[in-house]
Amino acid sequence: MGEGIRYVLMDPSGNRTILVETEVPVQLQPAVASKLMEMEPTAEQTGFLRTSSAETGPVSADIQVFLRMAGGEFCGNASMSAAVWYCMQQGVREGQLKLSVSGASEPVEVSVKSLPDGTWKGSVSMPGPSRIETVSFSEEYCFPVVTFPGISHVIVEKEIPKERAEDLVRQWCSFLGTDALGIMFLDRIRSVLTPLVYVPAVNTLFWESACGSGTTAIGAWLAAKSGSEINLSLRQPGGVMEISAEKNGTLRLGGTVRVVGEGSC
Repeated sequence: MGEGIRYVLMDPSGNRTILVETEVPVQLQPAVASKLMEMEPTAEQTGFLRTSSAETGPVSADIQVFLRMAGGEFCGNASMSAAVWYCMQQGVREGQLKLSVSGASEPVEVSVKSLPDGTWKGSVSMPGPSRIETVSFSEEYCFPVVTFPGISHVIVEKEIPKERAEDLVRQWCSFLGTDALGIMFLDRIRSVLTPLVYVPAVNTLFWESACGSGTTAIGAWLAAKSGSEINLSLRQPGGVMEISAEKNGTLRLGGTVRVVGEGSC
């Protein structure tokens, strides 16, 4: 792997994320991510930052940061974390940025602001789903599936034993042919979400502390069902995430971000 790979460890609503500051070729990113997640066992995912592009040269006024997740998926929490990282690099306490993020076909707009306690409040415009449908995986399991570029989410409102769920997320990911899959265990009465996410490209499976794209999937699904706007807060193992879905289809995710530390290998 070599020496001198620098990274920061961020905590967006409990969904701890490694952001790699050193440029790493895409083909090496899964191996680097695996090594870093061994070093940082509380981390649930890894993203790779760039502030320039081989195609475009220095960052333009339109795009401040390029973020690629190790599995090529999209991640709202990592997007907010990347925006916080950029503002800290620039020495500013708030900003409205545009990011180019893996799994998103259009630039992603992110707003972040530093709070007095050292955390940051963030919100990110989330890509809309390419489709929302009900999928019959078997006679026993028939659930809503919300598909985004790079990741799909199955919304489950029933109990499934932990080990069974971990088997199913792998099976369903292959069945759907998606780059990554989440099973979002939703308790609508208590507004509680328990996310399970599998990314086959880097062979990671986590009961995540918080899932931004999963939260967005639920907002999009509920808005489509009701035909009305949705403003929802979902309590997850690591904290609360907020999702708003407007009638025009705009989806915006909100949460908090804090910096945990930094390191190198």
